[in-house]
Amino acid sequence: MTTAEAVAPMSPPPDEPPATRRSISPLARYLLVRLALIVPMIWVLVTMVFLLMRVIGDPISAALGGRLSAEQIAERKAAAGLDRPILTQYWEYISGLFHGDFGTTLTDNRSVSGILIENGAATLELSFWSLLVAFAIGIPLGRLAARYRDRLPDVALRLFAILVYAAPVFFVGLLLKLAFTPFGWPSSGRASINTELTLQNVHPQTNIMIVDSLLWGEPSLIWDVLQHAMLPAIALGLLTGGVFLRLVRVNLLQTMRMDYVTAARARGVSERRVLNKHAFRNALVPVVTVMGLQIALLLGGAILTETTFEWKGLGYQLAQYLIRRDFLAVQGIVTLLALIVGITSFLIDVIVAFVDPRVRF
Repeated sequence: MTTAEAVAPMSPPPDEPPATRRSISPLARYLLVRLALIVPMIWVLVTMVFLLMRVIGDPISAALGGRLSAEQIAERKAAAGLDRPILTQYWEYISGLFHGDFGTTLTDNRSVSGILIENGAATLELSFWSLLVAFAIGIPLGRLAARYRDRLPDVALRLFAILVYAAPVFFVGLLLKLAFTPFGWPSSGRASINTELTLQNVHPQTNIMIVDSLLWGEPSLIWDVLQHAMLPAIALGLLTGGVFLRLVRVNLLQTMRMDYVTAARARGVSERRVLNKHAFRNALVPVVTVMGLQIALLLGGAILTETTFEWKGLGYQLAQYLIRRDFLAVQGIVTLLALIVGITSFLIDVIVAFVDPRVRF
């Protein structure tokens, strides 16, 4: 040791943060921000639904005007609180939502919360089957289109994606009914009458036909449920499948131009292995992101699909109450759908945050 080193003062150790001081991880910060944003979004949606239903006019007069006298309508308004100031009605409506009260229908006096329990399972089941169809169509066909870029298969598949996305869901449903009904394929309802009566004895009953049929354990019941679900699932799944097809194609083409893909090719990796192992997995991340946006598209298409195939879910009930001009029921069901879309979007954000770490920063 030299003399200079011996006499040089030692630099003080850097300040160490307390052991208890911990910064919030990027993932936790991202999820907290998304959770904080979902609350005002749902509040705006609920408020818009409430105001739109009030702009339309008096719901009791619209639904029951031709069947009740003026005195009876006035009594119904007072009982429902529709004769109170609009701010009072809004506060009572928001307070009811916090307690799980989405209102009561005017035409059949049913609880909207009960409609969610009884008919929401049907919409959930149809959305599940439709997503399976969309993935089965969009992902493999998107890979095929990217592999044969600007060649005949790619052009044909892009045209197919545009057609299935642009075609009205009810029109596709009617075409499917016309094509398969002559062959004895079921085209209405969630199951045959005998199957529905049998599944009513399942315990515990979930109101999801495929689950109840699996709990019963009878292969003929399972096949009957699958047959009834196939046509509506295809009609609704084609709509989203066209979106997935184009999205997978575009993202695969972009990923195939990345540096790590070029390096894999330079190492002599086959084109099929480059596509399947290196590019395909990263190209699926945007599909998961867009899937949250497609939930709203599925719920919107479910209204027409359920009406076309008499699939008694939330969309079917919403269409029936619109025909009856039962705007209080419409308000409750639309609010439920808005909540489902908002919560689903948050869950998709959580999934994307785990799949793709880049979104956390």
